Amino acid sequence: MEFKGKTAVITGASTGIGLGYAYEFAKRGANLVLVARNSKALEAVSTEIHAAHNVQVETISLDLSNLDSGQKLIEILENKKLGIDILVNNAGFGTNTRVAKEDRTKVQQEIILNVVTLVDLTVALLPGMLERNQGVIVNIGSTASYQPVPGMAVYAATKAFVRSFTEALWAELDGTNVRVLTVNPGATKTEFFAVSGAKPAGPMAPVSEVVEATFKALDSMVSKPSIIVGGRNNVMAKMSRFAPTKAVLKIAGKLFLRD
Repeated sequence: MEFKGKTAVITGASTGIGLGYAYEFAKRGANLVLVARNSKALEAVSTEIHAAHNVQVETISLDLSNLDSGQKLIEILENKKLGIDILVNNAGFGTNTRVAKEDRTKVQQEIILNVVTLVDLTVALLPGMLERNQGVIVNIGSTASYQPVPGMAVYAATKAFVRSFTEALWAELDGTNVRVLTVNPGATKTEFFAVSGAKPAGPMAPVSEVVEATFKALDSMVSKPSIIVGGRNNVMAKMSRFAPTKAVLKIAGKLFLRD
């Protein structure tokens, strides 16, 4: 796909996968709107990307886990008169705790960030893309979306929502020039595990693997609603669909269920 001169909004852009996307879109000539909570980190990233690729980089410091944050972000974009061609809903986090021991406030923030803000931004920006008959929406899912995960029940459920929502949207956009894609990574070298308290079930892939898989799918002439990053993850996700539910839950519980 041609990204030169387009404008991409990337949430959770100061670190990890979001940061990887920022560099790759800039390398391909796209202007950026980087959104995250850490304003200092955003400014550092902005300076480095602009120097390396000579693209316009806007930064917006905003906590997207607040219920009205989607509306606030849209208002900021409108005030800056920024037409958005690409939306990457990357921001999200998980918790590794039994449901009975969850912090209610943190769970609410997790659901708002992983689900509510993602949907809100998609609904807000999609009409403009359809009007121009071009655009890209990338929603970050997870291999956790392919089965329930005891110990990470809320996180896995939010990612199952993301994949279901995005795949349905993909079908709705058939026949248009707006591309939508769910990217489902497995364990990746980001801050996710430090924040969630979970331990990776296997080797962690580099962020570059997620970014490369995403652009390979977007560059393909054949549009697809979802991709799973990594051959091993692909096999495991497919196996979970056909294995007995009790067996899948037992295995997942051994990996992530803590006392």
